[in-house]
Amino acid sequence: QVQLVESGGGLVQPGGSLRLSCAASGLILDDYTIGWFRQAPGKEREGVSCIRRSDGRTYYLDSVKGRFTISRDTGKNTVYLQMNSLKPEDTAVYYCAARRAYGISWLDSKTYEYWGQGTQVTTSS
Repeated sequence: QVQLVESGGGLVQPGGSLRLSCAASGLILDDYTIGWFRQAPGKEREGVSCIRRSDGRTYYLDSVKGRFTISRDTGKNTVYLQMNSLKPEDTAVYYCAARRAYGISWLDSKTYEYWGQGTQVTTSS
């Protein structure tokens, strides 16, 4: 049974940092493209970052470039999202997702096969 489990969310002041983790069981993360998505109340789910399975190339939403970094630890079968300089507009539930599909925009959430349960990130003073 495939499971993706996110952790690391919480409440942080503006300018602070958090590191989210996405731990996988039942699949090898290196064989999948892993995406981080977020959904704020009343808004649609949006892609935040992605690490491609074939070559590890990374992608970011424009509004998080330079602040967020995605990485993976093969030995721990875990993908991370380091989030620095957090802003109130980063507040959302963050999800990790996995897919095998290739050659399709990483932003298309419908192409992801497996999803975690989400972790809440709140940036507020």
